[in-house]
Formats: sequence, structure tokens, C-alpha cells
Amino acid sequence: MKKARNRSQVPYNPPSNPLLIILSGPSGVGKDAVLARIQASGYALEYIITVTTRRQRVKERDKVDYHFVSTEQFQKMIARNELLEWANVYGNLYGVPKQLVKQALDRGQDTIVKVDIQGATTIKKLLPQSVFIFLMPPSMEELISRLKQRHTESPFNLDLRIKTAEQEIKQLPLFDYVVTNRQDEIDLAVLDITSIITAEKCRVTPREINL
Repeated sequence: MKKARNRSQVPYNPPSNPLLIILSGPSGVGKDAVLARIQASGYALEYIITVTTRRQRVKERDKVDYHFVSTEQFQKMIARNELLEWANVYGNLYGVPKQLVKQALDRGQDTIVKVDIQGATTIKKLLPQSVFIFLMPPSMEELISRLKQRHTESPFNLDLRIKTAEQEIKQLPLFDYVVTNRQDEIDLAVLDITSIITAEKCRVTPREINL
């Protein structure tokens, strides 16, 4: 006669809702590089591409790094309520397409969005059950060095980004997790982020995103 399995031996598999992961941090901390490394690893995430009016930089690809649009196009998206959030950052407009996020979550797909601190603050109010991760530089000195090495800002804009970063780091309590992105150790930052996702998937009470 087959022995009945003891109730205590039955594994508990809590329901797993799709996660909306918000990755943010100061300019120059390496958000794009970290996301690119996660994507290259084949990790199963839906990557939402931000819309921006910023001029396309060398080596950037439209509809891969950003959706580059005109200010007029961006304003139309605002008027049609097509953006989950949007902000004016250093004189350029950035926004997250709402429909792309909704479609991914409706498919049950874990989704990651890269936004600035303003964007994270807005999404926190709209969708507080999202997973908020702050990407932190190892030091302000290291962050300043990275910004200078990019050679993409004028001295005025560089100074503005540094001052803004100092204020943004003070917003850390808004986030659920902090991950430090150290020079030449991007794989460790990626491991930390994927470990956070794994831990979130093991929650007894899963997060519920209603968009």
C-alpha cells in the first residue's frame, strides 16, 4: 500500500505575480551598462525602452537604447496620456510608455524600467508595489570621474549633474534595495539585481501591480 505523504512534506509554492522593477540612480552611475549586461546574459525580463527628446549620442541606437522623438511628438504622447511617467531632466524630456509596461505585465512577464529619481518618485506614488532598486556609485569621487570621462556635457552641465547627484542620493529611503556599481565589477551589480528578483519571487505574499 502506498504511503500517504505527510502534509508537512508537501512543498509550498506561493503564487508568483509578474514584477515591475524600477532601476534608478544618479547620472553616470552606469544604469545603461548594467541593463545591457543583464540583457546580454539572457535573463528573462521585459526591457522597457524609454522615450526621450534628447539628442542621440554616438554609438546609441534608436529603439534600442532609447526611442528618440521630437519635442512635438513627446508632447502629443503626454496629451494622449500614453506615458506612465515623464520628466524634464537637464532640459530634455524622458518618459516611460504606459502601454508597453501594461502589455508585458498582462502577459505575466517580469518587467524592468530605467528611470531617473523624479520618475521613480512618480511611479512610487502610482504603483507602490513595484520593486525599487537604487544603483549607487562607490563614492562621489568615482561618480565625478565617470561623468568627466564621458565627455558628453559642458562644464556647466557637468557641474549641474554632480550637484543633482548629491541631492538624488539623499532620496535613497524611497527605494527598497540599494546596489553598488563599482568600477570594473559590473557583473557583481548584475548578480545583486538578479538575486533581488529571485528573493522577490520567493515572497510569501507576492506584490500585486494594478496598471
